[in-house]
Amino acid sequence: MEILKNIAIEGRHGKPILTDVFYKESKEAKPIIIFSHGFKGFKDWGAYNLLAQFFANKKFIFVKYNFSHNGISHENPDEFDDLEAFGNNNFEIELDDLNQVINWISETPLVPEYQKNLEEIYLIGHSRGGGISILKASQDKRIKKLVTWASVNDFGVRWDDSFAEKWKTDGVIWVLNTRTHQKMPLYYQLYDNYLKNKDRFNIQKAIENLSIPILVIQGTEDQAVSMDIALEMKRWNQDIKLDLIPNGDHTFGVRHPHNALPIPFDAQIAWEHTLDFLK
Repeated sequence: MEILKNIAIEGRHGKPILTDVFYKESKEAKPIIIFSHGFKGFKDWGAYNLLAQFFANKKFIFVKYNFSHNGISHENPDEFDDLEAFGNNNFEIELDDLNQVINWISETPLVPEYQKNLEEIYLIGHSRGGGISILKASQDKRIKKLVTWASVNDFGVRWDDSFAEKWKTDGVIWVLNTRTHQKMPLYYQLYDNYLKNKDRFNIQKAIENLSIPILVIQGTEDQAVSMDIALEMKRWNQDIKLDLIPNGDHTFGVRHPHNALPIPFDAQIAWEHTLDFLK
């Protein structure tokens, strides 16, 4: 198996996008999967390296990457050691990052041209990365299939007027990373950027307008993103293939780190159903 790790792609916002590629050399060109992690996530979280190997073994090129401002530096690819970058992240940056990754995998000589089927580029996104992937798929005709895992469907749903006013006054809100116990900043620029691009970031409109095949996988006991979110998306676009995992949580049973097989049963279901859909 060919594994390219921690390749630094130039981002459009002053920070590199760390990227991994997994594939198996063969005579035929392979579809390309690009995986986007969620909020407080990163490309090497949990079982994502096993996930990449799983799809590479099934004749895909699998690309995973860190959003440039996710708080993980090149020097410490498992640690949130750049909280200033984390605080200055926003949805526009993440959409631009995903675009840069698509451009890069399409053009890079590091993966031979004959290995790549550029007519079949697919997106998988987890949680907030699902929302980013939905928006990108609606804006980019290169994307032929879309899969979301425990995806959000509204970036601003938790930000009411009083919350936003306090955020503006203080300049920052703090979120706790329960795994690392770090208090992580979100600067007001995130909300300001959201307001300025509200129409562009409208996930409902994106889903309603999408005509490519879409698979939505959701655990019924997800405490971070309610099952109702997935049901709502299905109402917005009846062509969505909705896949509910009974008692499944937000990460389908996977915790960090998880570096060896087997994977939890719910994750196995999510991976296998995604494979069936993309095949």
